[in-house]
Amino acid sequence: ETNRERKHVKHTVIFFIFLVSNIGGSLLPVGDPPLFLGYLKGVPFLWTLQLWPVWLTCTLLLLVAYVLLDRHFYRQEDPSAIRLDETTLEPLRLQGKVNFLLLAGVVLAVGLLVPGKPLPGTTWVIPDHLREGVQLALCGLSMLLTPRQVRSDNQFNFTAIGEVACLFIGIFITMQVPIELLHMKGAALGLSSPAHFFWATGSLSSFLDNAPTYVVFFETAKTLPLVPGVDVLTLADGGRIAVPLLKAIALGSVFMGANTYIGNGPNFLVKSIAESRGVKMPSFFGYMAWSGAILIPTFILVTLLFFR
Repeated sequence: ETNRERKHVKHTVIFFIFLVSNIGGSLLPVGDPPLFLGYLKGVPFLWTLQLWPVWLTCTLLLLVAYVLLDRHFYRQEDPSAIRLDETTLEPLRLQGKVNFLLLAGVVLAVGLLVPGKPLPGTTWVIPDHLREGVQLALCGLSMLLTPRQVRSDNQFNFTAIGEVACLFIGIFITMQVPIELLHMKGAALGLSSPAHFFWATGSLSSFLDNAPTYVVFFETAKTLPLVPGVDVLTLADGGRIAVPLLKAIALGSVFMGANTYIGNGPNFLVKSIAESRGVKMPSFFGYMAWSGAILIPTFILVTLLFFR
């Protein structure tokens, strides 16, 4: 909305996909589907907070790159567009604040309502599907409590999420064969170091959706012999996995889901919303040119700093 006078805006949406739809979600299981699957497989809910140094490094690097690019494109705008941008001012306002409480409720529901386990501090065992029921109830409260005008002003609708649902139904159906092959042959790929797992998980997450890819390499890492002196995480089911490998798998799946439109559901969702607002987004391969030029060098640096 604030950039509606400008002609060059697609880079802002692209960086939004990089930072918000993917890398920004690496600190909690509710931030990205792969981490939630890890949580369901026994990784402690708050364990992912350990990933903050890599998250912060990538975030800062990409924000610097965005600021430099935005300054470049801003200088290419028509003088009339710049005048409108500088003179058409509207104070920032925050409406629908009740949704922050509802979002906090969603996070708490995911973290505390674990089916088959007692509610923390009590002996009451959480029944199946209560967690999902609470989240649906919170969604219903959001629809009831948020003024309709807020959603109208934001041009909110379910068209984009419907498109994403149709696309990913097809992806999940067709990816079953390669996922099963990885299940059978994953241990024979010769993966051993964190760098191997970071790039293997990330490469497949770019095209096969990052959630099931995470699970495949998570199970593969659990089968590898533990190296003396390397930190080990004991999972809720009693299984054990080397912490450096788990970090590489988690970050590879979350970060490199940004490499293509289909690497993570929100990527295509943001693209669809932006196009509905008149932003001409790059094609599938055009987007890959952006991610290849900006993200791949960033991930190479991350490998040298954190996964050698």
